[in-house]
Amino acid sequence: MVRGRAESEVISLAAEIASSAEEDLAALVDVSTPSGDVAAAERAISLCLERLPPGMRIERPPCSTAGGAPDLDARLEGRGSARLLLLGHLDTVHDHGAHRPLEAAGERLYGSGTVDMKGGCVLALGLARVLARQPERFAELAVLLVTDEEWRTGELGHVARFAGYDACLCFEGGELSDDGEEAVVVRRKAAATLRVLARGEASHSGSAPHRGANALLALARATIAIAARGDPSGPEQLTIVPTVVRAGDAFNVVPAAGELLFDMRARSLEAFEPVLAAVPGELDGVTLRAEFGRRWPGMDSEEATRPVLARASELLGRPLRAAARGGASDASHFAPLIPLTVDGLGPRGGGAHTPGEFVLRSSLRARAEVALAVALSALEVAAGGL
Repeated sequence: MVRGRAESEVISLAAEIASSAEEDLAALVDVSTPSGDVAAAERAISLCLERLPPGMRIERPPCSTAGGAPDLDARLEGRGSARLLLLGHLDTVHDHGAHRPLEAAGERLYGSGTVDMKGGCVLALGLARVLARQPERFAELAVLLVTDEEWRTGELGHVARFAGYDACLCFEGGELSDDGEEAVVVRRKAAATLRVLARGEASHSGSAPHRGANALLALARATIAIAARGDPSGPEQLTIVPTVVRAGDAFNVVPAAGELLFDMRARSLEAFEPVLAAVPGELDGVTLRAEFGRRWPGMDSEEATRPVLARASELLGRPLRAAARGGASDASHFAPLIPLTVDGLGPRGGGAHTPGEFVLRSSLRARAEVALAVALSALEVAAGGL
């Protein structure tokens, strides 16, 4: 196959990124980084600092979640006209007891946080090193790695820091399209956590159950009623999934209190408001109080990124597809400010948030090619070169 000059550049530079990716991934995954552990996050950030290109200006802005380790904001000035942000997170859902260091098993590289999203952070750092040698391509290159993505309930505090940036690339796990082509994420659902608190009346469950107000039964009824409001095939594609219920302290006492959590996803944040409003204030003498935990916006950059993906396909020499995903991501926070936002640029794998989490070894190179092609095309489009 005869390759064009631009395509050959992408292939060769991506091979350079991939050449150290597995070693870098092992170093990063071997550090257990559950959300909220400051010392662990600092160890991971130290590894990332070693892998950034030289000359970057380093800042450690406060974490968006109180008590978290400061985040990492690294920037490098160039001679071009477009500003590019590479975005990732270093925390995982796995606690120290469940942590699994990197372990190779054929094509799979198992380990905690491999696909969500230390594999993506490794590719982002490699991409930064390659781009840093070509300062004529960008006005400013930034790498933002946060330490609280998996447990943050409030707003992401860094969005305003990147006002005026032209493109944002986020490195959550990659995927293939239905027809087997490499894909990136340009649409994400909004996400919200609905919390329902129940307050009833305790009594002996054997001698006087009629004198109690059973918080568990009230939550059970509420679970069914609220979940039934989901409409996955409707215009908002609303899903309402009960995920946690807690009630009672003893086997022989009518539960006086309880808590119920739902994970909700939809095309827009507005779709969640009627669900909150529909929670009854009282059931069978049990008082119910509903509130939102976290609320993350949706993302739809499909139209804005169309020319970027078209040009990236040319640079790759193969199609690159636009995809949608239901999971939440920090990319959704940046998309309203930076229309050229593309996510899902990390390696492909599976088992995120489970003990069997993995990335595919061969995808480290394939997705390095994708990330590099998207970055170069985004800089071209932002600079008005297309």
